[in-house]
Amino acid sequence: MPDSEFNLPPGNMGWPLIGETIGYLKPYSATSIGEFMQQRISRYGKIYKSNLFGERTVVSADAGLNKFILQNEGRLFECSYPRSIGGILGKWSMLVLVGDMHRDMRIISLNFLSHARLRTHLLREVEKHTLLVLNSWKEDCVFPAQDEAKKFTFNLMATHIMSMDPGHPETEQLKKEYVTFMKGVVSAPLNLPGTAYRKALQSRSTILKFIEGKMEERMKKMKEGKENLEEDDLLGWVLNHSNLSTEQILDLVLSLLFAGHETSSVAIALAIYFLPGCPTAIQQLREEHLEIARAKKQSGEMELNWEDYKKMEFTQCVINETLRLGNVVRFLHRKALKDVRYKGYDIPCGWKVLPVIAAVHLDSCLFDQPQLFNPWRWQQNNIGRSGSTSTAASNYFMPFGGGPRLCAGSELAKLEMAVFIHHLVLNFNWELVDETDHAFAFPFVDFPKGLPIRVQRHSFI
Repeated sequence: MPDSEFNLPPGNMGWPLIGETIGYLKPYSATSIGEFMQQRISRYGKIYKSNLFGERTVVSADAGLNKFILQNEGRLFECSYPRSIGGILGKWSMLVLVGDMHRDMRIISLNFLSHARLRTHLLREVEKHTLLVLNSWKEDCVFPAQDEAKKFTFNLMATHIMSMDPGHPETEQLKKEYVTFMKGVVSAPLNLPGTAYRKALQSRSTILKFIEGKMEERMKKMKEGKENLEEDDLLGWVLNHSNLSTEQILDLVLSLLFAGHETSSVAIALAIYFLPGCPTAIQQLREEHLEIARAKKQSGEMELNWEDYKKMEFTQCVINETLRLGNVVRFLHRKALKDVRYKGYDIPCGWKVLPVIAAVHLDSCLFDQPQLFNPWRWQQNNIGRSGSTSTAASNYFMPFGGGPRLCAGSELAKLEMAVFIHHLVLNFNWELVDETDHAFAFPFVDFPKGLPIRVQRHSFI
């Protein structure tokens, strides 16, 4: 059916080929939806058409449509990232896979991130890596908190995926390549000499050779019966329990390093950024974690356990509010598999659809004073009260996506944030050194100056 026969949402298709992509990707404050989108919502409403990433697109800032899109994954819509993302993450990356293959890869990830494993092995590892980073902090020195958060999550994932030791030369080298790789994932896809995209493709090749080397070492040990039981990692699990090809394993490991490291580190940096502006929240966090720490001291235990984690109720409110206001994942890429009608508008088969998660999280119709960092809005006894989050709003809170593609690492990410916050508030006071360094959406969330902070060590226990 020609487009003229559809009742398309209002909008502007912009320039030939590039459409409105340049305006859409212009950096803006991460605690807003940006002037570009705000103007279009004001002019056309929460559902509008555009031309983005070289394709005809329906953009949705509508909470109901976003949920509808995610719930109908595989039936009416499917994941559809720009080709440049697939080129750099790999065709077997979980981010770009669809259908049965995505399901199989997701099951592998979920098995390895099982509840039982989170409660025991992973909780211990998260705490160990948190302390490694925090114990290296020097008083009255200024350092970039964003880099520290990245160090924590990268070392954790490198250990968890390939049993690599933090600080070891090969781990540091891999981290260095990974920084170059990350810059390319989020850059313009220009495969020309000297561009971030070309450098990232070169780094991808280096990283894959490294992972393949680790695989060959492990397979040799398995054949010789010398497998190290301490190497209880994802690489060993995949080699022992799946029929994936070498290429599939390489892309899986690469994409899990990407997903497990980048998003969690940004979320932790955002918490460090938001909390100094809300001293009452820091005080309430401290009280919650002091109670846990004192009880542990009395029982003679040192390490956090799952029961301690479940007691971190206000911490979970802080995590929710950090994810709502900071929006680590701003929007998702989907494609209509059939002609779809929603609220009187048609979304033709083959059109791209961009559910903008951030627009819903910052919608004043759903969240009272959405620009305000207010963790108390998430307290269960406040749900539905004035100034808090309504039950309807909490149903549209989707920091980890939703439906069949709900982030496999969502529980691990929340655990990382909670344990990091636990040790941070019990051992440090911190201040933001540069008031001009704010979280920006590029559209990936980043602090241009790295979020410099100064810390004072305190033992509140």
